[in-house]
Amino acid sequence: MKRTRGLRLGFIALALVVLPLSACSSAGGLTGMSSFGNNKLQVAEIDGIGDYTADRALREARGHFRNNDFGHSAALYKRAVELNPKNAEGYVGLSASYDRLGRFDLSDRVYASLYGITGGTAQYYNNVGYSYMLRGNVSAALTNFKKARALDPGNIVVANNIQILQNAAAANRA
Repeated sequence: MKRTRGLRLGFIALALVVLPLSACSSAGGLTGMSSFGNNKLQVAEIDGIGDYTADRALREARGHFRNNDFGHSAALYKRAVELNPKNAEGYVGLSASYDRLGRFDLSDRVYASLYGITGGTAQYYNNVGYSYMLRGNVSAALTNFKKARALDPGNIVVANNIQILQNAAAANRA
C-alpha cells in the first residue's frame, strides 16, 4: 500500500515536471493561472459568445489553448462543438482543455462523444492516455498510449508520452 502510494506520487511529481515537454495532440503547457488571471479550474464566461461562428470559436480557442488559458479555450471549444457537433477538432480541444482544468468528469464525457465521431484513432487513445497520466493513473495511461502506438507506430507524440511513463518508473525504482 505504502509503495503504491509512493509510486503514484512519484509519477505525478515527474509528470508535472516533464509535461510541458510532452503534449496531448493539441499542445500547450501547464501553469497555475490563466494569462487573464482567472481561476485555472474554472471555465471562463465570455461576453458575446453567442455571436461567435464555429470557425471563429475554433480559431480563438486554439490561441487561448496555446497560451495556457484553458478556461477561455474550454468555453470557446464548447461553443464550437455546440455550433458544429460533428467537428472532431472541437471535441479534441474541449476535452484537452477540461483535462488541463482538472475537470476530468467533463473530459470523460467529451472523450465519449469524440469516440462516437472518430472511433478509436491514435489521437483519441493518446489524448485519453494523457488524461489518465494527468490523473496519476499510470496503468490506464500506458494502456491507452500502447493502443495509440499500435495504430500509429511512428507517432512521436505517443512515443514521448510512453517515454515519460518509462522515465517515471525508472526514477521510482532508483
